[in-house]
Amino acid sequence: MSLVEGEGIRLRRADADDVEFLLGLTTHEDVDPYLAGARPQDREGLLEEIERSRREPEQFGRFVVELEDGQWRSAGVMGFELANKRSRIAHLGNLAIHPDFRGRHVADAAARLLQRHLLFELGFHRLQLEIYGFNERAQRHAERAGFVREGVRRQAYWRHGKWADGVLYGLVREDLEGESS
Repeated sequence: MSLVEGEGIRLRRADADDVEFLLGLTTHEDVDPYLAGARPQDREGLLEEIERSRREPEQFGRFVVELEDGQWRSAGVMGFELANKRSRIAHLGNLAIHPDFRGRHVADAAARLLQRHLLFELGFHRLQLEIYGFNERAQRHAERAGFVREGVRRQAYWRHGKWADGVLYGLVREDLEGESS
């Protein structure tokens, strides 16, 4: 069952049947280098995240991005986690689109669906994310999806044998209010 749906695209909470797809995607040689090093990288860790997403739907989510082309096909994954309850802030992360679906702006459409769900249905005020400085594709995506670049954490992460910056992005509810659905 889909959580949010747009034209030819939908998001749904991941379930145990998605583990093989998620594991294959997040360990893919063209995806893995750009994802957070601390994320789950095995079946057990992914199953724990899926269970948490089901158990705490307003604080944590792991979603499968699906595209329709005659039938619904898994194309990617994305997620969020409550960062600050009092200030209603969610941290977004683990966005990955399978390389077979790149160049079609799947991530942009999926991000907009998730933004609307979090801001208008779950009541978050602010969404934030952090992208490795070397991941220019993800930075362009964040800006196309409406996020505002807010700053850089210089040499914040040890990744691939060297220090990498973390580029910070944010989006607040008012950024989307007034846009058509």
